[in-house]
Amino acid sequence: MRILLVLLVALLFLGCISTPIRNIKENPEDYLGEEVYVEGTVHNTIKIGKLSGFTLTDGNNSIKVSSQQLPREGSEVMVKGTVMKDTLFGYYVLAKEIN
Repeated sequence: MRILLVLLVALLFLGCISTPIRNIKENPEDYLGEEVYVEGTVHNTIKIGKLSGFTLTDGNNSIKVSSQQLPREGSEVMVKGTVMKDTLFGYYVLAKEIN
């Protein structure tokens, strides 16, 4: 039991525990401007000029990700980024890293 607790604390300090997309969708203002880790399946990649991104889906929940890196559709990824708000697209994640 103690080993499990130590591992959980280590993961928290490393920042590897992802935030469920559902949590961001239900309370977006709580996450606005915050750095998050979200994970899921890549869908609907798009690149139009300098704008590019994709939809990240976790079960029944999805969020838009703005990123210059476009992972292969159907791949499972973890995105480190900042929750942002746009008048046209609503809430999305501005990606810093994609693994």
